[in-house]
Amino acid sequence: MWRRSSERKTEPVKLDILHALNAERAARRAAVVVTDIASGEQRFVPAAAIAADPLRDVLESRLRTGKSGMADTPSGRVFLTVYVPPPKLVITGAVHISQALAPMALLLGYDVTIVDPRTAFASAERFPDVRVIAEWPDTALPPLGIDRYTAFAALTHDPKIDEPGLIHALARGCFYVGALGSRKTHARRVERLTAHGVSSADIARIHAPIGLPIGAVSPPEIAVSILGEITARLRLPAEKAATPVDA
Repeated sequence: MWRRSSERKTEPVKLDILHALNAERAARRAAVVVTDIASGEQRFVPAAAIAADPLRDVLESRLRTGKSGMADTPSGRVFLTVYVPPPKLVITGAVHISQALAPMALLLGYDVTIVDPRTAFASAERFPDVRVIAEWPDTALPPLGIDRYTAFAALTHDPKIDEPGLIHALARGCFYVGALGSRKTHARRVERLTAHGVSSADIARIHAPIGLPIGAVSPPEIAVSILGEITARLRLPAEKAATPVDA
């Protein structure tokens, strides 16, 4: 979705930039079109090129918010037209927490999918308006196109279901990966993931215990804590998103 500032109508996107933008959109990669307000000149900045761009800080900030708009820069005023793929949330576990988490995530604009091979739990009746796949993660996850704009939550407490999902999510570079369970449970999980060849750097990316430490007890409260942590990881700089709420 394009978001345009009401402050000024921007110039139409040039054809070559539009082609490049469409290619990035098809691949679910973010991009920004930078329009110089004084000259009307435009340039296309794919996400992969932002780190080397002279406007790196402002571009990274805009990608985190996903909002287009005016910006004052050392080289003059520009309009930034931002494209960020719509986020996905993939959950392993058709459990009570998922029943609260899924509708909340839909309200935030996530494309939600629940994966659980246990057909007694994975049903449309328990999860209306959400895609439910009653298959094992090894079968269900590869076709979903999980990517860096996907949040992944492992909620079953069953290593046979959660851990293949975690391995897939880490390999696909999900922006958020979280797993339910105590610190003791996670320590045993780390041992198993390490035995499966997952690197310590990837394991360190797992938010476990999942969710912000807000004292959540009920499934809806836990769902709120999970969505809060996902939102922080999506919207805040990495160093701030990793800061505990009670720090």
